[in-house]
Amino acid sequence: MKQTMPALFVGHGSPMNALDNSDYSRAWEQLGRTLPKPKAILSVSAHWYLAGTAVTVSAKPRTIHDFGGFPEELYRVSYPAQGDRLLAERVRELLAPIPVAADPDMGLDHGTWTFLLHAYPHADVPVIQLSIDESQPPEFHYDLGRRLAPLRSEGVLIMGSGGVVHNLGAYAWGRPGVRPFKEGVRFEDRVRELLQDGNDQGLVEYEALGRDAQFSAPTPDHYLPLLYVAGARSKGEGISFPVTGFDGGAVSMLSVLVG
Repeated sequence: MKQTMPALFVGHGSPMNALDNSDYSRAWEQLGRTLPKPKAILSVSAHWYLAGTAVTVSAKPRTIHDFGGFPEELYRVSYPAQGDRLLAERVRELLAPIPVAADPDMGLDHGTWTFLLHAYPHADVPVIQLSIDESQPPEFHYDLGRRLAPLRSEGVLIMGSGGVVHNLGAYAWGRPGVRPFKEGVRFEDRVRELLQDGNDQGLVEYEALGRDAQFSAPTPDHYLPLLYVAGARSKGEGISFPVTGFDGGAVSMLSVLVG
């Protein structure tokens, strides 16, 4: 019997985490050593956020440096993982009749490769990305996670990459070690409770958490990848939080491991 792969949500934080030797990067390295090695990875990154659903089909997806104002060294980073067209076709099959465009030009954005550089540094696992449709409500994204769940029994690691709390307007630029905002702490704590209780509807209806949700997810792009991972979870399946912490007071680095 094939082993069912875990599903993983990663708070990826700053792209500088790709280069930094930190508690976060070391925890990501540990995850790569302890998780079963996947046949392939399907990444749902906050940074591929557009009107529509698409999947990458390039045989050699390019490394996208989708940021500005960072050291030159970061722009030289390359993550030369192979693509997987057959997996892309399987994704399109599972999501039908929802139209999923096959995108030959999109590569891997930093929401994907910042983590993978540490977890799978040899880039020896094929990787594809699925876009987040900005025009759809949270229920749609949770449902896509449910539809994609069979991939886990086919050796695929479903990975969401974003941040449970992601408020760059409140981020303490250049001030390491600042205390996290209480609104973000309360929101993350509630999300963790909902995950542990298996209350997926509460996760979908996160905006009902009011001011804490407005502070923590002022835009939905970094929160929605969590719903794909929650949707891919089987009822009663174990859950853990292998990485915790806040960066800049307003960016959660929480990772959520299912299975």
